Amino acid sequence: MNANQEKQYKEIADAILPLIGGKDNAIEAFHCATRLRINLIDPSKAKKSALQELPLAKGVNINGNQLQIIFGPGLVDDVTDVFIRHTGIPSQVGTNDAATNANTTSAKQNKNFFQNFLDDLTGVFSEILPGILAGGILLGLNNVLTQKLFGPQSVIQMIPGLSGISTIINLAAGSIFGLLPLIVAYAATKKYGGRPIMGLAIGAVMMSSSLPSMSDVKTGAAKALIANVFGWHVSLTSFGGQIIVALLMGYIVAKLDKWFQRKLPGVVQFVLAPMLTMLVSALLLFLVIGPVGVALSNGITAALVWMASTLGIFGYAIFGGVQQLIVITGLHNMFGAVEMQLIATTHYDFLNPLMSVALMGQGGGVIAYMILNSKDKKAKEISLSAFFSILFGISEPALFGINIKAKYPLIGGCLGGAVAGAYVYLTKLTAVAFGTTGLTGIAIAAPQNNGFLNYAIANLIGIVAGCIFSLVLAKFFKNTKK
Repeated sequence: MNANQEKQYKEIADAILPLIGGKDNAIEAFHCATRLRINLIDPSKAKKSALQELPLAKGVNINGNQLQIIFGPGLVDDVTDVFIRHTGIPSQVGTNDAATNANTTSAKQNKNFFQNFLDDLTGVFSEILPGILAGGILLGLNNVLTQKLFGPQSVIQMIPGLSGISTIINLAAGSIFGLLPLIVAYAATKKYGGRPIMGLAIGAVMMSSSLPSMSDVKTGAAKALIANVFGWHVSLTSFGGQIIVALLMGYIVAKLDKWFQRKLPGVVQFVLAPMLTMLVSALLLFLVIGPVGVALSNGITAALVWMASTLGIFGYAIFGGVQQLIVITGLHNMFGAVEMQLIATTHYDFLNPLMSVALMGQGGGVIAYMILNSKDKKAKEISLSAFFSILFGISEPALFGINIKAKYPLIGGCLGGAVAGAYVYLTKLTAVAFGTTGLTGIAIAAPQNNGFLNYAIANLIGIVAGCIFSLVLAKFFKNTKK
C-alpha cells in the first residue's frame, strides 16, 4: 500500500463514520473475502444510499445489526486495515473494555442465535480460507500431473522428472486437508476470544496419533481404544475430518479458557488455567461433544447425499438457481463447514461445481446489463469490474452493485444457474476440494467423466443462459439502467 492509497482509504474511513451514526454507534469492524463488516449498536442510523456512493464501494448490505460494504477481494483487506487504524474502532472486542462489551452484548441480543452463529462462522472461515485455497488448488494441480488427461500417459509418466515435484505437491495439499480439524479448532478458539494456542492444543488431541482413525475402526482395520470411566466404557478414536466437532471444541475451549483466567487467582492462573482448560475440554470431547458432533456431521452428510440421489436433476437445478440468493443473505458462510464435511466423508464435493455455475449465471446477468447499457460509460466500467470478480469466484460486486438493483439480471442469473445445475447433474460433475470457484475452480474439478471439460462447459452454460434469460426479462422491466 503506497502513500496515495493510504490517503484515499483514510478519506473513505472519514466518509463512512458520519454515515453510520458516528464512531460511538460502531462496536467492531472486520472483513471477509469481499466485505468490510461493521457491527452497529443501532443499524437504523446507517445511511445506506449515501454509503453506496462511497469511492471504490461496489455495494452495501445491512444484515441484522451488521453493515456490509463490498469493496472486493484484496482491496477490502487494505481498506479495513486503514479503517480500523484510522478510526480506532476495534477489530476484536477487548475483554477489559466494559463499555464496549456492554454494547456488544446489547447488539448480540438484537440478533437471534442463528445470525450470531453466522457472524462467528464468517470470522472462522475468513481466518483459514487462504490455507484451504492453497490446499485445494495444489490438489487440483497434482491431478493434472497424475491423471491421463493428454493421452494414454499422465504428465509425470511422460516427464518422469516431475514425479518428485508431484509427490511434494501431494504432501503439501494432503497435509492441509488432513489437519483441517486442528486448523478449524485454532481459528474457532481465536474467533471466540480464547488463546489460539489452546485451540491448537485441543486440535492436536483430536488428531492424536495414539488413537486409531474413525474410518479404520468402522472398517475393522483397527480397534478403538476403550476407556473405563466409572464403569462407562468409552470408545476412543481420533477425529480426523470432523469439522463440526472442531468448531464446537473451538467454542468450548475459548469459553473455558476465559472462565478459568477470570476465576483463578493470579498466583496459580498461569499454570492451572491452561491445564484445567485442556482437562475439561478433553473430557467433553470424548464423552459428549465428539459423539454428538459426529452424529450431527453424519446427519448433514446423509441429508445432502439423499438430496443428490433422490431429487436428482431437480435438486441440482434448484440449488444452482437459489445459491446466489443465499449469498445475499450471508447464509452461504455455512457451506464451508458442510463442504469440509463432504470431502472428509465422501472424498468429493458435489456442491462446489453447483456454486460455480450459480455464480456464472449472475455473470451472465451482468453481461446482459452491460449490453443494454452499452452507451453508458460508468455502467460499462461497473459491469466489467463486477464480471471480472465473478470469473474469480466473487459475486458480491455483481449482486450488490448491479443485479439486485436492476432485478432482471438477478432473476435471469438464477435461471441460468438452474439450467447449468441440471448439466452438472447429467455429467456427474464434482470436485476433489473446495474453496474456489469460477476460472480457478477448474483446478479442483474431479477429472473423472471428462471433469475438466464439463466444468468449463457447465460454467459457460451458466453465463450464456443467464445472459439470455436476463435479456428476455429486461423487456418486462422499466428503467433497465437502474
